Amino acid sequence: MIEIEHLVKEFKIPVQEKGKFAAVRNLFSGRYTVRRAVDDLSFRVDEGEIVGFIGKNGAGKSTTIKMLSGILKPTSGRVTVNGIHPFERRMENARQIGVVFGQKTQLWWDVPLIESYRLLREIYQIDPCTYQRNLERYIPMLGLEDVLNRPVRQMSLGQRVKSDIAAALLHNPKILFLDEPTIGVDVVSKKYLHDFIVQVNQEKGTTILLTTHDMTDMEKLCSRVVVIDDGHLMYDGNLDDMVRRFGSTRSLMVEFKGPVDDFPVPGAALVRSEGCRKWYSFDRFASTPMELLGAIEKQHTIHDIEVIEPQLEAIVRNLYEKK
Repeated sequence: MIEIEHLVKEFKIPVQEKGKFAAVRNLFSGRYTVRRAVDDLSFRVDEGEIVGFIGKNGAGKSTTIKMLSGILKPTSGRVTVNGIHPFERRMENARQIGVVFGQKTQLWWDVPLIESYRLLREIYQIDPCTYQRNLERYIPMLGLEDVLNRPVRQMSLGQRVKSDIAAALLHNPKILFLDEPTIGVDVVSKKYLHDFIVQVNQEKGTTILLTTHDMTDMEKLCSRVVVIDDGHLMYDGNLDDMVRRFGSTRSLMVEFKGPVDDFPVPGAALVRSEGCRKWYSFDRFASTPMELLGAIEKQHTIHDIEVIEPQLEAIVRNLYEKK
């Protein structure tokens, strides 16, 4: 469905002159440096997969998605989306993909949401039956009934993101690109989005490429992840395997009924102590929370606990360090 082979994207960055009359010299110098945002990247996504595409800021994720959507032309290499070269056949590619950027919107800011959907129906030339069927399906699934006649600028971020995802799916795209779709979205809206994305994937077989920094998104949606750094492929494989290999350290927060002195716990390391609370780190493959709690209860009465999973950023950082 998506095939990327030795993909390279370079940007020319003008060199800024300094000193007297620098602004004038910058107009005519013609000097520039080359920055390679994507560097010999290769991977493929099969039909119906939901793949997490992750990496730190500036790793090349958004640049890659822009090449897949036809916005940017590759410097070299080969990229095909369902057999189409995106930049060469942009209109044809646009009809088979949906794209959602978490911090941007394809909806019209000052008109009611339903009018944006009607405009998109004309742009994509969606037949009336398909449009109505999708509208009647997606609106209740995403809980958008109350905002259909509200201008987009009056929506909350969660409502706007849900509306954007529905808009991206109105024309039944075969492939959906989601670039940080849940950034800044509240917990309730995020749950709606997770359930909706999984259901669309299962019912319609939509292929989904998801970029995110949110571990919850990855755990709920993706079984496979592709990790890049500085445009290079770092990891391509099962999410559970990545967590097992690079995210084995968990944390346990224990709250006592009153302040207690620091004390050792077999199989864990005390990393923080604050008032009635203490935080311990432990290896998920060497100890379990129940084992640690059993050892702690022998010494002090426990009031509350929380098991804290490693953040995606920490797992990726650990992957970078071990590579």
